[in-house]
Amino acid sequence: MEYTHLGRTGLLVSRLCLGTMNFGPHTSEEDSHAIMDKAIEHGINFIDTANAYGWKLGEGVTEQIIGRWFAQGGGRREKTVIATKVYSKMGEWPNESKLSALHIKRACEDSLKRLQTDHIDLYQMHHIDRETPWEEVWQAMEQLVREGKVIYVGSSNFAGWNIAQGTDFARKRHMMGLVSEQCLYNLLARTVELEILPACEAYGLGVVPWSPLASGLLAGALQKATEGRRSEPGVIERIEHHRTKLEHYEAFCSEMGEHPADVALAWLLSNPVVTAPIIGPRTIDQLNDSLRALEIKLTPDELKKLDEISPGPGGPAPEAFAW
Repeated sequence: MEYTHLGRTGLLVSRLCLGTMNFGPHTSEEDSHAIMDKAIEHGINFIDTANAYGWKLGEGVTEQIIGRWFAQGGGRREKTVIATKVYSKMGEWPNESKLSALHIKRACEDSLKRLQTDHIDLYQMHHIDRETPWEEVWQAMEQLVREGKVIYVGSSNFAGWNIAQGTDFARKRHMMGLVSEQCLYNLLARTVELEILPACEAYGLGVVPWSPLASGLLAGALQKATEGRRSEPGVIERIEHHRTKLEHYEAFCSEMGEHPADVALAWLLSNPVVTAPIIGPRTIDQLNDSLRALEIKLTPDELKKLDEISPGPGGPAPEAFAW
């Protein structure tokens, strides 16, 4: 396994991050535990979750599954850099969502209980809260860090200016501030190249892409268009929307002799700003298969070809749209 620093921190994380959104809804607890055991065996030490995963309001189903895995001992917690999130609605009453100081404190305490741990390694704001001032957000996070309940703070689904603004307010408080941004990034979704990636590079944030396979579209979707989740109407509609790109992409991957999913992950890993794409295996076989991406080193010509097949916005802003 390869490791890299999470942004400007001294924290070392694996180049692949194990996503757990399937744990509970699509993968049984027994299989989820087996996948995490196998991930640790492969050297993957970075596990991402969220308090809302499991999709049962307020229950934190996925965090509970991870917590019971930690409780088995054997160094599971000590070997893991656990990342979870705060923002989503966790109840029907006011102050049970978003980023008020009150909700951040309560949500953190609840996540700690479900995860059966005394601290969260990376506590991520799942979305920007435009109604809560940064002074309040950082006061709450600073208190959690002071108490030893949170080590690092990250963001998810932020705009570039949100990252800049949040970092500026943290500096005024002499805090480390944001150390990572988790964002939608793949060969079919490259908008983040305009401002988010440049902001992360400038401020020293690690980039943790979610949906690196575009919900399966970059995993050989045309070959399996009638199987599993790819047979759902919404997925079929997206396949048709991107059909031309996917046809060229899958043909190119075939010429390379590589599986499309592995090439998609390798493309992200080739970007020096990217820390670790999030893989979300539903089975151990899917986990094992994803490791091939670490061995693929795309050449300049291959990267150029992928840009031609699925172009980005034209580089960072403002050059992408101005002289």
